[in-house]
Amino acid sequence: MSFTVLKEKIELRPIFSAGFDPDQNKHRIIVLAGPTASGKTDLAISLAEIIGGEIISADSMQVYQKMDVGTAKPTSLQKNKVPHHLIDIVDVKNPFSVVQFCEQAYLALRGIIARKNVPIVVGGTGFYIHSFLYGPPLGPESDPEIRSDLEKKMKMLGPEVMYERLQMIDPDYARTITENDKHKIIRALEIILISKAKVSDIPRSTDIVSKNFDFRCWFVHYPKKELYERIEKRCDKMIEMGLIEEVKRLKEIGLEENRSASQAIGYRQCLDYLRTDQTQEDFKAFVQKFKQASRKYAKRQFTWFRNEKMFRWLDLKKHDIEYVKEVILQDFEH
Repeated sequence: MSFTVLKEKIELRPIFSAGFDPDQNKHRIIVLAGPTASGKTDLAISLAEIIGGEIISADSMQVYQKMDVGTAKPTSLQKNKVPHHLIDIVDVKNPFSVVQFCEQAYLALRGIIARKNVPIVVGGTGFYIHSFLYGPPLGPESDPEIRSDLEKKMKMLGPEVMYERLQMIDPDYARTITENDKHKIIRALEIILISKAKVSDIPRSTDIVSKNFDFRCWFVHYPKKELYERIEKRCDKMIEMGLIEEVKRLKEIGLEENRSASQAIGYRQCLDYLRTDQTQEDFKAFVQKFKQASRKYAKRQFTWFRNEKMFRWLDLKKHDIEYVKEVILQDFEH
């Protein structure tokens, strides 16, 4: 079996080289995505208990050790019920990339299948899930210094100017995005600076992974009004459970050394709060910013998964959880 499309990522090829036979019965994999506070974790665990599943976390922050409260990690009791993978695998000081995620996720996938169990991929990080389904990006890994400099320029000059720069350097790629795609503009300019090549000249990730597995992809959600209420309650609960104390401990062991982890929602706002006099007004501002950032993140998750064609949506307000489980299980069996 040949996977020549991944030649730029040679280290991944052994993961796919044995144990899978896409020409016979494709291995069925449940992928369960949803916005923050949608209840995906509980749903995934319930499904796994019924069908003999193991969960692969597709959350970019749950990989970090000791980032527990603010990432809504599964509890010890939940992890004892069902095997979980890609949780607590990295020291909080060490950055973790999407390429590393794919490597670890594919290894976990192979092990689950070898044990004749059902892989259930769960998370809300759209970029990680997309890369899991279609293969990791083929461009160079991010450079923190270059990325930081570009982000400063984006704030100072604005997206229109940065987009014009991209148009001048790589008009073919620029035509595929707009000046509102700030993240893509920064990433494109970063790739150009690192690789000295146009983004449009770099091979795109293909559907090689999805061709060789039978992914059953679901996006579970509530309408935004109900979801935002759930998000605000979750934020309050995280604070009650000790989020501020957790961030204090993490700060002491190097959280701020990891630019990605320290920018995570809840952690970034809490770090800002810890730099204040921590008055009652400062606390109120922290809570407000935490909730606002969480709502905005959920909105971005909706936007991301609307563009993921493999996902079918299930409204958890219209359908109770037992109905949703039945739909997913019947689809899986047939």
